[in-house]
Amino acid sequence: MKTPIVFALICISFLSGCMGSFSEGERLFRSGKYHEAVDEFSKVLFLHVTDINTLHLRARAFEELQEWSKAEEDYRSILKLDPNHAQAFAGLGKIHWEQERFREAENFYLLAAKNDPEDFDILFQLGQALLKNKKYHSADEFLQLAKEINDKHPLVYFYQGMARTQIGDLLGAAGSFNMCLKYDPDNLIATYNRGLVRMTIGYLSWAMEDFNRVLEAKPEHTEALARRGATKILLRDPTGCQDLQKAAIQGSIFAQLQIENC
Repeated sequence: MKTPIVFALICISFLSGCMGSFSEGERLFRSGKYHEAVDEFSKVLFLHVTDINTLHLRARAFEELQEWSKAEEDYRSILKLDPNHAQAFAGLGKIHWEQERFREAENFYLLAAKNDPEDFDILFQLGQALLKNKKYHSADEFLQLAKEINDKHPLVYFYQGMARTQIGDLLGAAGSFNMCLKYDPDNLIATYNRGLVRMTIGYLSWAMEDFNRVLEAKPEHTEALARRGATKILLRDPTGCQDLQKAAIQGSIFAQLQIENC
């Protein structure tokens, strides 16, 4: 029969194996060791089941491992403890976004923004979700709010440019793409879209510069070739027909429709 001292030592040994360290889990998480971080956070939660900070970082680790159902379970546990936890709502938004459930993602991001209207990431992600759901005016508004918090983030300007293009604010869209390229000059998608906008509003020489830049970096970009051809024709440059013919052969519907102008 075990003596009380031996029994106590066994209990202490058992509890020591179950006790984890939040700071160690956080260190593992920041180091990208997500499996190890989950194990450490789970040890912490074994004794502190309502520790919101630990639940949140474990959910984030599950996200990184793409274990969506486990991440969702942790986020919902947080909301039971704190119904106004903005980051938990944002986490659920991200999970639904990754699962391409964009309407649900939008709803969760809206709840996140309601509870923390000054969080840049939440407003930015909400703007993306609204854009994806074709709510272009609302996307523009929330991206504007995000931009007021961080006015040097290139993708805020990029997505705002996309939203403004859809609502017909072409000058505003051109300005947004300009700012995107100011902070991310190698963004070829922004360059191409700025070229489209410039072409539409009649800034043809500037549009040519954008399409040329895209084609210098990606000669296989068929649609940039097609748009450059159409722009050349508007500028009365006969070599535009060569661009259109080549783009049409490569499968561009736009080029095939424009060839009749040659």
